[in-house]
Amino acid sequence: MIELENVTKSFGRQRAVDRVTSRFEPGRTHVLLGSSGCGKSTILRLILGLLRPDSGEIRVDGVLMGPATRSKLLGKMGYVVQEGGLYPHLTACQNVTLGAEAQRWPPEQTRERVQVLAEMVGFHDGILGRFPNELSGGQRQRVGLMRALMLDPPLLLLDEPLAALDPLVRSDLQKQLKEIFIALSKTVLLVTHDIREAVILGETITLMTAGRVVQQGTFSDLAHRPSTAFVTEFLNAQKPPPEIQEQL
Repeated sequence: MIELENVTKSFGRQRAVDRVTSRFEPGRTHVLLGSSGCGKSTILRLILGLLRPDSGEIRVDGVLMGPATRSKLLGKMGYVVQEGGLYPHLTACQNVTLGAEAQRWPPEQTRERVQVLAEMVGFHDGILGRFPNELSGGQRQRVGLMRALMLDPPLLLLDEPLAALDPLVRSDLQKQLKEIFIALSKTVLLVTHDIREAVILGETITLMTAGRVVQQGTFSDLAHRPSTAFVTEFLNAQKPPPEIQEQL
């Protein structure tokens, strides 16, 4: 369970998150949806403790996120960023096993976990021996996902993980992520600006603008029971133009 209570965060005069109250239920996939600059990635960083709120509280499984608890709470979270955020001087396998090494896992336990994760994302043995610059964008993203899942955390946070990929690779990874999320039954919070991605992956969608939550619910709620005109405007903005729809 992730809970935000009246959370505000500003950068200078710019209020990135404005009195947000929301909760993300355990064992479900939640999507933070909105245009660039709406505050969705800032919320993810606040949950991770990378930023501290100016006011309000963030709780993870009932524990208040703060300097005294951050280290313990981070052990419950896996974090995936664009392009995987891999260290270029380490092989894919070395990137994946960083957490296990920090926890001083026995080598056999580490190897077994890597094998499970490699099968999950569809990797053969040779890929994990390569360096990040020898991998495609989709492969780097899969390595980033493996690293986030290495310690089997109950919470998985993903910040625009597929934004930099071409449409075909992105579509393939969306389908794969959906299968992985269903299989693992973790609490997932994913940030995206893409409605299609939100519909494919999100059981619950939280639409934001100007640092505030506009509406939270299923895609059907947003599409058929919009809380404001902005909700309909945002959904319509990503529809294909009529001349393309006619050809589909």
